[in-house]
Amino acid sequence: MEIGPGEGALTELIAPRVKELIGVEIDRDLVDTLLANKALSGCTFLRQDFLDIDLSSLPFSERTVRVVGNIPYSITSPIIFKLLEQPSRWKDIHLMVQKEVADRLTALAGNKTYGRLTIMVQAFMEVRQVLIVPPDVFIPKPKVHSAVVYLKAHQRFHLNDDTSNVFGKIVRVAFSQRRKMLKNSLRDLLHNLENEIDIDLSRRPETLSVEEFINLASQLSYFIK
Repeated sequence: MEIGPGEGALTELIAPRVKELIGVEIDRDLVDTLLANKALSGCTFLRQDFLDIDLSSLPFSERTVRVVGNIPYSITSPIIFKLLEQPSRWKDIHLMVQKEVADRLTALAGNKTYGRLTIMVQAFMEVRQVLIVPPDVFIPKPKVHSAVVYLKAHQRFHLNDDTSNVFGKIVRVAFSQRRKMLKNSLRDLLHNLENEIDIDLSRRPETLSVEEFINLASQLSYFIK
């Protein structure tokens, strides 16, 4: 699956190397261009907003799908969160994103770029940067560096539905007030349960590892729905 194939420059290179390719493109004129390209006659193109698409409806015959895309920087996070709806569906994911976003995706706890996006992705995906792309390879030249990131689902953590829901909630709330201690930012979720938690809640959210956030969610899932 290619997200946002545009005029098909990348699509033309990929199509001869895969069994089937589906491109999701929101622009009607670009879809018409892709459909008129004889080199892409074996591909399927859907004129839809990727953020609105029902991922389970994609007409792939294979069980797992490889994802590629040079995605718009302004909606990188929503696209990644969309892909996280079905992490095990993807064989792997290869995206070109703004270098700043790539740094956030691969950050370690304690780093200033470590945040909600980092934790939500790393809880489900292995992530690494594989290529830095300088501005001068683009026309027109952007003001930022880009990076290609590789993501692949892992089974390192096991979150049931209750824990997963609480996990997303506490990470979102904690990083909406990232300079506060957890006992303050999560006060409305803790319900005076501080003594039931074996994590030091005087810590700030950027100091907790992904595993510690998951453990916190697991403990709180008995009390928060």
